[in-house]
Amino acid sequence: MPVAQGDLSLLSSEVAKELLGSTIPARLAYSWEDGTPRVVPIWFHWTGEELVFGSPHNAPKLKALREGAQAAVTIDTEGEPTRVLMIRGPISVEIQDGVVPEYEASARRYLGDVAGLEWVENIKQQGAKMARISLRPTWVAVLDFEKRFPSALGGVIG
Repeated sequence: MPVAQGDLSLLSSEVAKELLGSTIPARLAYSWEDGTPRVVPIWFHWTGEELVFGSPHNAPKLKALREGAQAAVTIDTEGEPTRVLMIRGPISVEIQDGVVPEYEASARRYLGDVAGLEWVENIKQQGAKMARISLRPTWVAVLDFEKRFPSALGGVIG
């Protein structure tokens, strides 16, 4: 029997592993202070237990991304077949001196080792504080448009 959408074991699927290791930016969705929706593209690092994002400590999104706030992330391919990973869960925020280690890891993954290290060194030279934003999954869905479709198209097949 196929694993139901929402089950955390979907993080072990090939589609999830592919997308969590990709250089596709996550799209982080959350509710703004006035209740309106917001979505921002953002680099991420998957620790095996949580998605971690680094952000300047004074970024506007931190007004809404408070400890325990609920957020959602999607990571999806641009080509065919479309592959989509959707994750929901609570946010944790910790302000740190210097560069968040997971942010450094994501910079190296997105930009390559040399350019990623240069990017991080530039940030370190500014002496900035960063926010370590993490999302611990409580709900996961995968679409691959081969065996797993949106529920309106029949959901999971076979």
